[in-house]
Amino acid sequence: MEESTNNHLNETSLENNDRLQNTGPQISVSEFSCHCCYDILVNPTTLNCGHSFCRHCLALWWVSSKKTECPECREKWEGFPKVNILLRDATEKLFPDAIRRRFEDIQQNNDIVQSLSAFQKYGSDQIPMTPTAGRVNQQRGGGFFSGVLTALTGVAVVLLVYHWSSRESEHDLLVHKAVAKWTAEEVILWLEQLGPWASLYRDRFLSERVNGRLLLTLTEEEFSRAPYTIENSSHRRAILMELERVKALGVKPPQNLWEYKAVNPGRSLFLLYALKSSPRLGLLYLYLFDYTDTFLPFIHTICPHEDDLGEDIISKLLDLREPTWKQWREFLVKYSFLPYQLIAEFAWDWLEVHYWTSRFLIVNAMLLSVLELFSFWRIWSRSELKTVPQRMWSHFWKVSTQGLFVAMFWPLIPQFVCNCLFYWALYFNPIINIDLVVKEVRRLETQVL
Repeated sequence: MEESTNNHLNETSLENNDRLQNTGPQISVSEFSCHCCYDILVNPTTLNCGHSFCRHCLALWWVSSKKTECPECREKWEGFPKVNILLRDATEKLFPDAIRRRFEDIQQNNDIVQSLSAFQKYGSDQIPMTPTAGRVNQQRGGGFFSGVLTALTGVAVVLLVYHWSSRESEHDLLVHKAVAKWTAEEVILWLEQLGPWASLYRDRFLSERVNGRLLLTLTEEEFSRAPYTIENSSHRRAILMELERVKALGVKPPQNLWEYKAVNPGRSLFLLYALKSSPRLGLLYLYLFDYTDTFLPFIHTICPHEDDLGEDIISKLLDLREPTWKQWREFLVKYSFLPYQLIAEFAWDWLEVHYWTSRFLIVNAMLLSVLELFSFWRIWSRSELKTVPQRMWSHFWKVSTQGLFVAMFWPLIPQFVCNCLFYWALYFNPIINIDLVVKEVRRLETQVL
């Protein structure tokens, strides 16, 4: 009796379940279809506008159009689209056979595989732009860092204004004034820039009121006896060598950054931007087109000869000897692997002449070295070493084209614009590069996680 009753109850419950299933809504494949391929969604990716597409369909759309917008409503997406995990799990559970069939078709299509790979590389290069709950702490850190950058920018502006206002006009520099018109004070200024040792003879030149005309007539014999009495032969030789250059040029040759910029505004701006864009090509340009005046002093400063280790910076600038094989070997190694270290070492030797500016250049060189390492690491991690020659050639072509364009239109650029670009690259690029390094570190952390 009890067994028949239980059977009757089981049959009743099954009938009720069947009735509920028959009366409930029916789910079909068409309700989970992609609006691009009109087939079931595979790795459904939902955009900001709410529309969902197969990830490979979205990749094919992006590769063909190069637009970051919805294929249906054309609304731009922010950040990089992610797979809708809930929708993906639902379709895989409801329609496993259809999903498996589509996966097999996708894997056999080379165009789809390549598009997905390119789309994923594009995504790994993007910085997340939209706030998410899991990145609140990162945003707070970014806000704090932005405040630090703002403060540093303000300090840089103050230093720039102070330096610009306190420095004499570029047109009043001795590099633009004929030596015969120098006053006694200007002769002392020229003498003191030869090195710290020149201060020993300052009072002697002042007492004799040596102006530009008198300076041109002085000989080594007169320097060695009273009233000048320069007994140190190396000091006399340095003064005479510099005096010969002054006689040959008719003006004072540039001996610091500001004087070099006043004489060569276009070249100085080119070299400053080459520091960031392509230091190797910049040094190659100096070797080919400015060997005696700039390249030789540069290599003697960063790779000094063993006999010149104790010389000051001005003596190295006056050294026109051909570099030894040991100097060339040291230079080529650093040139190939550590080009920014060459710039940092050169700036380090100018600390006594340009106290703050040299530090800006050293910090900038360090930051650019880190960014270059990140670039090489990205190429290595993506197994793109085969693309390095092509990248190098495209980079060379880009830099050369831009340099040629600037050289053609340089005479039309106002001096004020030149100064703005020069000081922006000199003082503000290091601050910008700090932000770039932090972004690269965060991107690396995101990839690891």
